[in-house]
Amino acid sequence: MKPTPNDRLSNRTMAFVLAGGRGSRLKELTDNRAKPAVYFGGKTRIVDFALSNALNSGIRKMAIATQYKAHSLIRHCQRGWGFLRAERNEYLDILPASQRMDEEKWYLGTADAVAQNIDIIDSYDVEYIVVLAGDHIYKMDYEIMLQQHVNTDADVTIGCLTVPRMEATAFGVMHCDETDRITDFLEKPADPPGIPGDPDNALASMGIYVFKWSFLRELLINDMADDNSSHDFGHDIVPYVVKNGKAQAHRFLDSCVQSGLETEPYWRDVGTIDAFWQANIDLTKFTPPLDLYDNSWPIWTYAESVPPAKFIHNEEKRRGAAVSSMVSGGCIISGSEISESLLFTGVHSHSFSSLHQVVALPYVDVGREAKLSKCVIDRGVQIPDGLVVGQDPVEDAKWFRVTDSGVVLITKKMIAARAAAGE
Repeated sequence: MKPTPNDRLSNRTMAFVLAGGRGSRLKELTDNRAKPAVYFGGKTRIVDFALSNALNSGIRKMAIATQYKAHSLIRHCQRGWGFLRAERNEYLDILPASQRMDEEKWYLGTADAVAQNIDIIDSYDVEYIVVLAGDHIYKMDYEIMLQQHVNTDADVTIGCLTVPRMEATAFGVMHCDETDRITDFLEKPADPPGIPGDPDNALASMGIYVFKWSFLRELLINDMADDNSSHDFGHDIVPYVVKNGKAQAHRFLDSCVQSGLETEPYWRDVGTIDAFWQANIDLTKFTPPLDLYDNSWPIWTYAESVPPAKFIHNEEKRRGAAVSSMVSGGCIISGSEISESLLFTGVHSHSFSSLHQVVALPYVDVGREAKLSKCVIDRGVQIPDGLVVGQDPVEDAKWFRVTDSGVVLITKKMIAARAAAGE
């Protein structure tokens, strides 16, 4: 028998989303916005996935801690998540680093970001807290993880990915016994421990933690008083619980949300230009690895009021057309050929231009006869008439950022520098 809403643990839980990081590996894409505020999938932002998972899991009390260049993120949350109502005991509190505990201290680490807001969390009157990273793409039912946390009587439950063992060197890795109790937590080990009974794979941390709030509250107070601590969950809080309490691994496979179209659990860290480009382009495939059309688990976001996409001109070599692509509202494809590309809101592409494997963020304008391939174009960029990108890596690298795999990043400043040089 399914639990009633009042029985669900999510009804007694808050989600605390850590969204203060820059995401420096995304280079110029995070010059003006934090990584969780980076666009993804045609109309959403990265942070929408953690928030939507919480909402769809039944969690109606949420907070989001911001720090680095937070205006874009705060504005998005205000516009897209303002439907939560306090009179229904629903909240999304935005918690910028505001020197609340000390006039000289910002958020010193992930644990400190929670610790500096203890009084606010207390006011939620919750029993459990789910601490989430705000910069990953995935669909997950946190209620299942909460149930495991209670059933195993754990002090902390950590969300874990199953990854090939030698690929786990880039993660925090769980060393577990046969019951998935964590016996050791290793940060980016050179020789990761395998899973009992599955030695070729390892359990890597997703940066998702479940605690009973009273237990975590005491840990955070003690951690704040420790001058030798880095005030971080992965470096300080979790290793302490593993050593002195009961830490349990929760496998993503047990709670990932799949519509039936996904062939395997989907989780992506789109923290590099290459990974960001690939994950967006993957969505244009005939059967994408992530189903954004699943109405049973919607990804909530701010939806701009724009007209439908429009395709115009129907002449030889001047035909507005898109194949194997995602084209958002407000786009005008004017005598332009689009293939295997993802266009965000309000993109305009003009006559005789072509876009192949292009991720164009909102309100990009592509000039006539431009030929673009394998590139990411930042918001609001105006591509000059006749610009060719993706055919000559040496020429591209003179003006734009080119990754090792050949993906080209184009921003307003890069276009301006090229124009100033007379190109």
